[in-house]
Amino acid sequence: MAKLVFRRAQRPGDDDALWAILEPVVREGTTYPVDPGASREEVFFYWFAPDKRVWVAEDADGIIGTYYLKPNSTGPAAHVANAGYMVLPAARGRGIARAMAEHSFAQAKLEGFRAMQFNLVIATNAAALHLWRSVGMEEIGRLPQAFRLPSGDYVDALVMYRLL
Repeated sequence: MAKLVFRRAQRPGDDDALWAILEPVVREGTTYPVDPGASREEVFFYWFAPDKRVWVAEDADGIIGTYYLKPNSTGPAAHVANAGYMVLPAARGRGIARAMAEHSFAQAKLEGFRAMQFNLVIATNAAALHLWRSVGMEEIGRLPQAFRLPSGDYVDALVMYRLL
């Protein structure tokens, strides 16, 4: 894998590069709780919600991945982080998501978080499940039929957790 540089996303300067990552994932409709028909503005509103800090992963070719980091809850539970990750389709299979996960865990710890929780890992997303387990995330719950695929089928979602 080429050397990755991580930096905070900048709007509007990064918008076109981010859209090249976000749009295909959202349109596929199999991994994120965003309407596959959502507009560019709606997708950016989700990805850049006020409680999220958005990062990009760049190599020599430009932005090839992005993730957000945010508190999973508030008050006495605000020490648990949550994150979401997307990789440019042409860059998949090169370890970008793993590098972003490792960066996000380190960044979360720097920001004072004590754990990471993923609330909705789709059970049919085998690549994500393999990755998350390999970086120490553990399945702590299963939400039966919590996600509707574009086919209309309902599949389970997993809650995964890891102390930092």
